[in-house]
Amino acid sequence: MAPTLPLALPEPSELMASLRSKLPLFGQVEWFAHTESTNTDLLIKTRTSDLRLDRPWLLGAHRQERGHGRAGRAWRNRPGASLTFSCAFDVFLPSRALPALSPLAGVAACEALRGLLPLVPRARLTLKWPNDLQWDGGKLGGILVEITRAGTSQLSNDHHVAIIGIGLNLGDATALSRSLDRPIADWRAICALAPSVAEYPASTLVARIAQAWYDNINLVIRQGFVEFPARFAQVDWLDG
Repeated sequence: MAPTLPLALPEPSELMASLRSKLPLFGQVEWFAHTESTNTDLLIKTRTSDLRLDRPWLLGAHRQERGHGRAGRAWRNRPGASLTFSCAFDVFLPSRALPALSPLAGVAACEALRGLLPLVPRARLTLKWPNDLQWDGGKLGGILVEITRAGTSQLSNDHHVAIIGIGLNLGDATALSRSLDRPIADWRAICALAPSVAEYPASTLVARIAQAWYDNINLVIRQGFVEFPARFAQVDWLDG
């Protein structure tokens, strides 16, 4: 059976089952046909949950009715035109260190997607500060990081929960570029340039990014952000 192309999302239940097998360390993985906002859903769940050490969680949807980006900008998507999902992670860091999670999430996602690309075009996938994914100067995706307390499951004063959401354009770049009057990129263009990339199903893209976020959060909890500046420089759009 041929793999499901990332440009043709499988049914939510099928995608959810595949993700659960690829993300065994995630306590909860859910994917719906539609929701208002995956970030908001996880924020509410975090603040009202008494589950301890059940995270990370992943929540995705084919369509978000009230998605939002940085500064509260409204964001909506056509079903099948983008990958939209959020993850919730336990973070044991002092409050002063939390702003660095936003660019860290961008670097982790960019590195994860670069790992799927052939060597030659890999450098064309970059990161625009703090966490916009760029392909050849067009915006491929955006990331939103929101921090909350761990609700009734808080284990220490430094225990926070990071909600990290992403919207990755699978198609519609031409129409979006016209309507937004700025360059927009999509995964379809990358697949056209590097056909081997089209072999990866949507679940691989989601799992790669989610696992990269999880691994990097655990890394900075253990070691801090000492390696981060050099890694950001490797994917920096301004140095492209």
